Amino acid sequence: MARIAVIGAGTGAMAAAARLAVAGHRVVVYERTETYGGAVRRFERDGFSFDTGPGLLPLPAVYRDLFVKTGKEPLESCVELVQVDPSARHVFADGTEVQLPNASRAGVVAALDEALGSGAGQRWGDFLVRAREAWDRTRRPLLEEPLWPNWSVLADREPYPSVPHKRLLRTRRATTLAEVGAWELRDPRLAALLESHALAHGLDPRTAPASAAVLPYLEHAFGTWCVRGGIRELARAVYERCVARKVEFVFGAEVTAVLEKDGRAAGVELADGTVAEADFVVAGVAPEVLGRVARSTAVRGGGGVPPQRGLPSRMTVLLALREGRPQGTAHRTVVHTPDREGELEFLFGPDHLMTAGPTVTVLRPNDPGMVPDAEHEAITLTAVFPAGHPEPEAVERYTDAMLAAADQAVPDLRDRLLWREVRAPADIAEATGSEGGAVPAPALAAGGGSLLHPANTTGIPGLFTVGGWSHPGGGLPHAGMSGALVAGLIVEGPEFRGSR
Repeated sequence: MARIAVIGAGTGAMAAAARLAVAGHRVVVYERTETYGGAVRRFERDGFSFDTGPGLLPLPAVYRDLFVKTGKEPLESCVELVQVDPSARHVFADGTEVQLPNASRAGVVAALDEALGSGAGQRWGDFLVRAREAWDRTRRPLLEEPLWPNWSVLADREPYPSVPHKRLLRTRRATTLAEVGAWELRDPRLAALLESHALAHGLDPRTAPASAAVLPYLEHAFGTWCVRGGIRELARAVYERCVARKVEFVFGAEVTAVLEKDGRAAGVELADGTVAEADFVVAGVAPEVLGRVARSTAVRGGGGVPPQRGLPSRMTVLLALREGRPQGTAHRTVVHTPDREGELEFLFGPDHLMTAGPTVTVLRPNDPGMVPDAEHEAITLTAVFPAGHPEPEAVERYTDAMLAAADQAVPDLRDRLLWREVRAPADIAEATGSEGGAVPAPALAAGGGSLLHPANTTGIPGLFTVGGWSHPGGGLPHAGMSGALVAGLIVEGPEFRGSR
């Protein structure tokens, strides 16, 4: 039985802790805040309840596997999963609307043809076929296996089978997601639909590799799900599974150093001077935090991939409304900006000058547990926002712009509004420790490796990384996968190559 110290109680770290405890190890989790879940938090007021992190769960099979491998009770006995249908309603800049059914290619094709005109659905359907090929080529190396030592193969090889395109008397193939939209989908609304999937992960579609096509495919193939009571309930269930497997949690315990002995990780030191010896250390923290606590320069040597940089944050607006949620309301509505180029320049340009309104995701869950009674509704607005420390005036302007966009999804919003609560990048930074509240993106192939993540092993033997800032990247499913990879590497050793 090994002693394992886990730094941080995010979902990836807890997923690793539960699996390691089941394997017979003594696991202690040290969390600097007073609760678990990392970015998966909840805000409650006046009987209203809101997720302040992710609001939907793609690929629930990751957490089903975690619960199967760590106990007799399946995931569905611990939380109530509900498939969201329609998957999303999209409101485009020209006023066109479409509701896309969940996990139905034929239904999506028909809906797009009806809303956008004959042929639109077929072009999207053909794109999904190509996106599936990219998914099949990258699923194992990016999600199910430790990062390859020769990871540059993933960085240089574009898995998306772009369609040849005549441009400027030359035959070209799309290398970015924006080019896929422009050259293969050939409709600005379809292009906006495609790009919104990258933007939701904080990626610039103008520079994101064509392999980002796997993001809409993942949602299409595996569906979109919500959790009754909010995604925070999933974090609770994972935490309780850890406790049931005898994982010890120490809250309010900030790790200030990873200790080394004989060239390997040997434990952690806390802010109060306490030293906890360990045979392995698992760090579920942002790279800048790891850089502070793991003082050895060798930590940067693991895997060779530099951490993702320059990623934006999120702005979240929580709305308490009088009157109940109308019957037939879509759970998720995406309101697309009328000026995508201006939005992208604000988010990813050097000056962050706001000249356009944002693309806003409006979540309206049909969940009695999140409202005081049937005569009220809880709505969450989210939009991408530059990481950093914005001035209060900038936060207020962006909040107003988000509300203006949401008016298109909820026409009576202003009249029904009781109060609003804003969660800015500083709140994400406080919850996760990430610099400026930056949010990690999923790992993607191609693009020169800019969207790969450092390996779960590090240059210090016995020190592993887990969670969104390490392989295979950000997002709830990816965090759960990172936990499985780290547990496998510790239990089976360096020869571990993923579950089959």
